[in-house]
Amino acid sequence: MIGRQANARVRAVNAGGGRMLVLVAGPSGAGKDTLLEGARKVLAGDPRVRFARRVITRPAEAGGEDHESVTETEFAARDFALQWDAHGLRYGIPADIADDLARGVTVVASVSRGVIAAAARRFPVRVIEVTAPPALLASRLLARGREDAAGVAERLGRSLPLPDCVPVTNVMNDASVGEGVDRFLHALVAGM
Repeated sequence: MIGRQANARVRAVNAGGGRMLVLVAGPSGAGKDTLLEGARKVLAGDPRVRFARRVITRPAEAGGEDHESVTETEFAARDFALQWDAHGLRYGIPADIADDLARGVTVVASVSRGVIAAAARRFPVRVIEVTAPPALLASRLLARGREDAAGVAERLGRSLPLPDCVPVTNVMNDASVGEGVDRFLHALVAGM
């Protein structure tokens, strides 16, 4: 459940400006998709904020985030503002976010750390890094059932540092979903 803090943050978003690409990054299992979905619901209908839907070469029925599922051929034919490869898949953020940014809309997108510096060369960018304690990350990844304990340990062991060229706000996602969404909304609104 989203509380009064979230409502106050929505009012702050409504009073703020835009034209910022807010990149959401963090380790697997941190709960980025959950927090993004919660924030999307709170801010639904606000024309000043867009949550970019990623295009991924992963079947829609694979679970996880709500994404646009495409084949490799379809992906190669698309135009993206940002794109990257990770975990054997291709990811893209649609090119039309540039139009939204030009109109003053704040665009929020979940990305790999590896594309943040490139994004900062093209757009006004800041980062919200979502994380959780290592034991909680591991338990969340194991609960997904996509990898065994060795695969989870390997995934958690490979983390790129965030580039120094962008401002970063950290969100610890180690409490209830409602508290996590409130923390995320606070970080989102703080830079607007």
